[in-house]
Amino acid sequence: MSTLDIRGLQVSVETENGPIEILKGVDLTIKSGETHAIMGPNGSGKSTLAYSIAGHPKYKITGGVVTLDGEDILEMSVDQRAKAGLFLAMQYPVEVPGVSVSNFLRTAVTALRGEAPKLRTWVGEVKGAMEALSMDPSFAQRNVNEGFSGGEKKRHEIMQLELLKPKIAILDETDSGLDVDALRIVSEGVNRAKKDNNLGVLLITHYTRILRYIEPDFVHVFANGRIVEEGGPELAEKLEATGYAEYVTN
Repeated sequence: MSTLDIRGLQVSVETENGPIEILKGVDLTIKSGETHAIMGPNGSGKSTLAYSIAGHPKYKITGGVVTLDGEDILEMSVDQRAKAGLFLAMQYPVEVPGVSVSNFLRTAVTALRGEAPKLRTWVGEVKGAMEALSMDPSFAQRNVNEGFSGGEKKRHEIMQLELLKPKIAILDETDSGLDVDALRIVSEGVNRAKKDNNLGVLLITHYTRILRYIEPDFVHVFANGRIVEEGGPELAEKLEATGYAEYVTN
């Protein structure tokens, strides 16, 4: 069992007019096997939470503590956080020209496991992951995210999730830009990873459609840099019906 514990997290970003506080004291605990959905309006700080935990240098931690299994991840470098068991699926995955998907994944797995996987075993792992996500085998030889459609980028990220086997996965608007079929396939991949590895999931989304495939145990409403309401799946249905107006005005 693993636990990601966030206590009093405060984060600011530097602007031309000085620092602006984005997160204003976030408290959240995610354990192995749990799925937490964070929902809220644009600009509420949802993505800032994701990138701050992952270690993006744009975001300055001004207060609070974040630990994974008791270890202070805010003191770790980005790669140390990944090795500790954190995974971030980005809303807009970046292109890596000149690096094939196959080499990228094998390098990442080697860094995590401490040794390169045997080639024959590795080919089987990649083939199995790609088949499960309905990806063409030629995909492995393409450059990372170069010329990928939105759905291909998201499937690639879920393939990483299944192969790297992290403890906690942070999924930042994974449903963004997906058609109905791609949404179902990507969601099934997340559910497989959760079941196979007892994964803890922090799912950031605007809409309930992905929550019909990835059922949350807990739903948190994010507004003005804080969690302002918490509940179960029924809270997501309420948000779908009424929107975020009551949270934005308060």
